[in-house]
Amino acid sequence: MGNSFGCSASGERLVSAARDGDFVEAKMLLDCNPCLAKYSTFGGLNSPLHFAAAKGHNDIVALLLDNGADVNSRNYCGQTALMQACRYGHWEVVQTLLLFRCNVTRADYLSGRTALHFAAVNGHVRCIRLVVADFVPSAPFESIDTQPNSDAAPKNKYDQSALVKFVNKAADGGITALHMAALNGYADCVQLLLDLHANLSSVTFHYGTSMDLIGAGSTPLHYAACGGNLKCCQILLARGASRLTLNCNGWLPLDVARMWGRHWLEPLLAPNSDLAIPIFPPSNYLSLPLMSVLNIARECGLQSSSTLSDDTDICAVCLERSCTVAAEGCRHELCVRCALYLCSTSNNPSEQLGPPGSIPCPLCRHGIISFSRLPGSPSKGMKLHLSLGFCTPCMLHPREPDENTPEISKNRVASVSPELFCPVTCSPFPSVAIPLCTCNEGTCPSSETRDDVAGNGSPPQRTNSGEEGKLGPLRVEKTSCSSMFWGRRSCSREQQCNSEINA
Repeated sequence: MGNSFGCSASGERLVSAARDGDFVEAKMLLDCNPCLAKYSTFGGLNSPLHFAAAKGHNDIVALLLDNGADVNSRNYCGQTALMQACRYGHWEVVQTLLLFRCNVTRADYLSGRTALHFAAVNGHVRCIRLVVADFVPSAPFESIDTQPNSDAAPKNKYDQSALVKFVNKAADGGITALHMAALNGYADCVQLLLDLHANLSSVTFHYGTSMDLIGAGSTPLHYAACGGNLKCCQILLARGASRLTLNCNGWLPLDVARMWGRHWLEPLLAPNSDLAIPIFPPSNYLSLPLMSVLNIARECGLQSSSTLSDDTDICAVCLERSCTVAAEGCRHELCVRCALYLCSTSNNPSEQLGPPGSIPCPLCRHGIISFSRLPGSPSKGMKLHLSLGFCTPCMLHPREPDENTPEISKNRVASVSPELFCPVTCSPFPSVAIPLCTCNEGTCPSSETRDDVAGNGSPPQRTNSGEEGKLGPLRVEKTSCSSMFWGRRSCSREQQCNSEINA
């Protein structure tokens, strides 16, 4: 139990090295004892992988995974290293975790947020692109953009139901990633999510909603009106969002904009508005070849052989590694590392170079939709490690209790590994509002406000339309702990986990 829950001086040294980015120290500790990769702290149950992912130390993340760290390990809040990397926008770490086949659909224990929610709330569009990579095939964009019920849908081999389900997965209170991106004004994220079939009509629930002053039953357009970003509202309206949708408080998006002082949105959101809405092309962050090159990288690995023969074709981009992939169409050859970097970082307007979602070839600027593996490329699959605890024999061969064993001993919990501790994704708690806290220190002001209201014993009185004008415009900043309302207990749990990482 001591090893599993953090009573280890060497484990604390590894945590410090992972947090500070000390690769030499981390490698020395893991060479002496590879089992330290499975270490977790006593308070927040954060593993060294959580610390390295949150701080963006990609080399240490890869080192820990090579030494058997569980890529899907959870901390006390149920958050994985992928969620931490998406929270802080470390897309290279996200890429490494995906190469080791991390589970992108897992949700945290507090509110049911996935890695997609963590990326959207802070506007990390590159992380969003990577997180959905295994759901978007390397095929022409028309096969992805086709609606499921259209006549052309049966002709396509691609089943988009998994993508639609993942992108529209709601956290506690019915909050989707599109709600979060629209509220905080991240137009690039909104546009990419809509291209990935985010639902314009998704509404928040009657319980646990995060923005009490907007109200349940609110659409992404209500949230965009609260956030005040003009381009987000234009994108949503251009994709078919309705100005006439009422939430459970009976408010239109126009009413929400007026309440929060977003007067510049009134001409656009007025029900009888005749303003011309711009036409928005597909997002520049669509990357169709990403799935194909990601699968090749999982098979071949990113490291090429150090000994190159005279017959080996060298990658024309890095001039260091041998070519392992070829671009479909132009057939130019690259190493898998350069191809993966190209697909993960490109944001050029695709309509100038090729089909929507294609990536320009660095050699001829031809639009690339897919990569293929070159014949003879070495296979070096990424090592997948079982999530076993420190006491491996006890986990593989559990002992049955004897008849003479006392009843108390029979009821004790055996050694716990992350896989056995929570084998399925926990559903959101219906009584807890979504914790979108991005504060890492201090007390959550919004939770104090709610506790004060609860202590008075009287719910806030709803004002009529005549009184609303006297209140003046409300203020809202980027979504953080001060603008999202959720329970004090949940807030303190997440602060405990984050305080360890940000110490």
